[in-house]
Amino acid sequence: MPVAGSTAAYEFSTYKIKPMEIPLLSDIVIILGLSVVVILLFQRFKLPTILGFLATGVIAGPHGLSLITATHDIEILAEIGVILLLFIIGMEFSLRNLALIKRTVLLGGTTQVLATIGLIALVMLLFNYSMGEAFFMGFLIALSSTAIVLKLLQDKGEINSPQGRVVLGILIFQDIVVVPMMLLAPLMAGGSQNIALELLLMALKGAFIIIFMLVSARYLVPRLLYLVARTKSKELFILSVVVICFAVAWLTSSLGLSLALGAFMAGLIISESEYSHQATSNILPFREIFTSFFFVSIGMLLDFHFMIRHLPVILGLTLIVLLIKTLVATIATRLLQYPLRISLLVGLSIFQVGEFAFILSKTGTTYGLLTEQTYQYFLCVSLLSMAITPFIIGYSQKLALGVSSLLSANQEEVPFAPTDAASDLPNLSDHVVIIGFGINGRNVARAARFAHIPYVIVELNAVTVKHERQQGEPILYGDAVHGNILHHVNIHQARVVVVAISDPEATRRITASIRQLSDKVHVIVRVRFVQEMEENYRLGADEVIPEEFETSIEIFTRVLSKYLMPRDQIEAFTHKIRADNYDMLRSLAGRNTGMGDFEADLPDIEVASLRVYTDDKDIIDKPIHEMDIRKQFSITVVAIKRDGNTILNVNAQTVLKQGDVVYVVGRPDDVMRFSNYLKND
Repeated sequence: MPVAGSTAAYEFSTYKIKPMEIPLLSDIVIILGLSVVVILLFQRFKLPTILGFLATGVIAGPHGLSLITATHDIEILAEIGVILLLFIIGMEFSLRNLALIKRTVLLGGTTQVLATIGLIALVMLLFNYSMGEAFFMGFLIALSSTAIVLKLLQDKGEINSPQGRVVLGILIFQDIVVVPMMLLAPLMAGGSQNIALELLLMALKGAFIIIFMLVSARYLVPRLLYLVARTKSKELFILSVVVICFAVAWLTSSLGLSLALGAFMAGLIISESEYSHQATSNILPFREIFTSFFFVSIGMLLDFHFMIRHLPVILGLTLIVLLIKTLVATIATRLLQYPLRISLLVGLSIFQVGEFAFILSKTGTTYGLLTEQTYQYFLCVSLLSMAITPFIIGYSQKLALGVSSLLSANQEEVPFAPTDAASDLPNLSDHVVIIGFGINGRNVARAARFAHIPYVIVELNAVTVKHERQQGEPILYGDAVHGNILHHVNIHQARVVVVAISDPEATRRITASIRQLSDKVHVIVRVRFVQEMEENYRLGADEVIPEEFETSIEIFTRVLSKYLMPRDQIEAFTHKIRADNYDMLRSLAGRNTGMGDFEADLPDIEVASLRVYTDDKDIIDKPIHEMDIRKQFSITVVAIKRDGNTILNVNAQTVLKQGDVVYVVGRPDDVMRFSNYLKND
């Protein structure tokens, strides 16, 4: 006889013992497993990870092997990835940091985006597309791949080079301009009969979002995160950050705006608090997982058979995009007063279509700005441009140098700084030539000025040149890769050349150019990594100083000083390392470095400064001889700092007071015991 609830119990137990039939679970396993295999293969050929995810989508999608069944659920995961991606970008966005490169961002970025949109729209109009479709395609093509380009520049060590800084500034502008592009998409679709009303509503919504963002960033979120952080609960902190992200995204979606815009705004709100870095580190792992689903979902939309059938047209369109974007970015960089070589390097770096174009394209398909055929052409051109990016950037230095040399073969490329940089330089001889006016270049110039050594500076940043010349610096605008710039600074009469720039490839070419013009000048080259030393020596450098090892040497000299090693022995030690071209630091453990005869005789004593915290009457206001410090702790008090004054004549009658800083000498363990003694309450 059945009992009450037995049917429910039976159904529940049956459900528990049945295998989990969740289509999404198998699809997730297929996507992630296939991604691992594909990305491992792509990494072997040094191709970007994003291309691996896109290829995974092509293989697993309906136009490939049709391995994925729950495509709608995958799109939901992809949408979460977009939200987290823009949320992280919002948190990493800083108005203060943006101000440092505002000229590059505003002038360079605006020129690149607007000119690209205009030219692409013109091409689309020639093919009889509507005005809205033409300009929306311009929006898509104007965006470049932040993820791919910055990763490749980092791998090449060019992120801090002149072209790296310009590329970064333009990419930042592109990331920001995606937001207004999303807002303009519905209007471009022409769905509304009353454009003025739509613009008014959009302005009101925008004003509400901005006010909400300012109030939240100034008052609400910092207070909330402070209360959460006080609990010291990592789980609660992560939960609070995620809630803020999705709540603001939901709010903007409710107002008829995009989820991605809300996520970006949420990131901006948190970025103004002191907890933004912790929030970023917590969300980053989630973003990586969900954005992988986004790129896979984009790959699933690509019709590979369509690409094969229309391959000649796709190749032609890709070439048009490459030429237009390279030309526009080159012109934009020239407007920033960079030489042609640097301008071409920027153009050859950001010619591809980027990941944010995929996000924006979803908006275009929603509002009918992209037909299915146009969307397939866009996907094919985008993926092909991203695929060739590593190869173009890999050969960009040779291409840029070749083109700039060819164009300036019959015309000397002289500086075009605001003033004639060459005419008012003094007649130099036996001087120092400083190439690059970053931190290292400034320090060398400061030292030369202090020692009354004549010097001249060569710098690529026209704004820096103008400012420093107004300050009286003998600085010349130009690209030292070209020999004629070196002629202007009398390289053949200089005694020393210091190459202190952040572009490894340019450093090597400058070293080679110097040696072609002068055999006697002493060339000192600063590089970032030790791997760059050998090539620069081969090209003619007399001394190569790697930053990573010099930093290590400086740190270790501080360590040896702490161990009270005699200063002359420390200097001998560092001189030995440098004389052996840092061989000791480069060698594997156990390898003979030639320094086996060097032994540090480290005294087992320590000099320490200890603060008196205790108010114990057995310590405070008692003469030192009554405390019997030397007998109890085997340490000697050599000085006392009290109320900003240092007492050097410490004797047996000197007393200690609460708050004093006591300088003592003794064995490390004895110093520690005395330190604990002074902390007793």
